[in-house]
Amino acid sequence: MRTPFIAANWKMFKTVHEAVVFIKEFRSIVKDVADVEIVVAPPFTAIHAAAEAARNHPIGIAAQDVHWEREGAFTGEVSVGMVKEAGADYVIIGHSERRRLFGDTDETVNRKLLATLAAQLTPIVCIGETLEEREAGQTLDVLDRQIKRGLDGLTGDQVAALVIAYEPVWDRHGAQRHAAAGGGSARAHPLAPAPVVRGPGGGPLPRDLRGEREARQHPRARDAAGRRRGACRRREPRHPRLQRHSGAEPPERGIIRVLCFITWPRLCTYSPA
Repeated sequence: MRTPFIAANWKMFKTVHEAVVFIKEFRSIVKDVADVEIVVAPPFTAIHAAAEAARNHPIGIAAQDVHWEREGAFTGEVSVGMVKEAGADYVIIGHSERRRLFGDTDETVNRKLLATLAAQLTPIVCIGETLEEREAGQTLDVLDRQIKRGLDGLTGDQVAALVIAYEPVWDRHGAQRHAAAGGGSARAHPLAPAPVVRGPGGGPLPRDLRGEREARQHPRARDAAGRRRGACRRREPRHPRLQRHSGAEPPERGIIRVLCFITWPRLCTYSPA
């Protein structure tokens, strides 16, 4: 039985008091929910208070970021030990805003990921392409690079314990703003989002991500040999630990849970090879 995973990133919103008030109201709404894993990510200042307010209720608490070092002269940073002691069970790593605004790279994501796993916290690792990369047809290359470098050095069991959040660095409104600025027509992201699920079994990708490039070509277009482009070609994920699971047999080592922070989702899983 797969368990949907729903997470809310509060970003730089809510004081400690506001966070506690929200959690107390929210816990009465979800007190009888048993078939969904619910997580909220308050600002660092409110983690402890939110965790206390959520105690004995089906609400998990996540930190929005973390540093990979245990301690040191890193002004403004927090360690995994600090957020764990404050009450966090999860850590968001590599969020698009951290990558775009604060210089997070695939390599720093990997270091944060390893530190989070060592502290026995659950990482929520964010991946996703920018609008420019999407428009240039680089989506698969970007995701492939982020997964390979971000998950480098992990064992199969560690990969199976992850939450991977597919979070493109633009949304429908971002596309509209891009179009208004002269960047082309506005359109929604063609990949349908997917929630994180827990447990055995497979499921469809948000679309056939492997054939997505071919799907963009005109269905009547033909190559030099007269064959229809994209008609029969398939592209398998290049990461050695990831493969699409058909659902015929449950994966032996669990699944990578996949979460989208945008719109409403459909079920989707990956399984480690």
